[in-house]
Amino acid sequence: MSEQEQSDQSNNALAISEELLEILRCPKAVQSEEYGSDPGRLRLVKNSWLVSDDSGYKYPIRDGIPVMLIEEGEKWKDVPEDELPVPPPAS
Repeated sequence: MSEQEQSDQSNNALAISEELLEILRCPKAVQSEEYGSDPGRLRLVKNSWLVSDDSGYKYPIRDGIPVMLIEEGEKWKDVPEDELPVPPPAS
């Protein structure tokens, strides 16, 4: 496999496992009763961010580790998804 193929393959790899994505929840949404029975589900954006459609909070994934702090997600809440930096900057 060429270097380019290896690079392309690693770029297509998920930043976190699908299993982890399935169990992680937005801590802000989970604290609220307004989001229904399964609040805070997250979706992967730009392979570097976890976004909660319930709260609007956006959590960076740094070095393969989701930073699930409410304060961190709140900082990025008003940033449009297409403007989220990749890779996420250090806090």
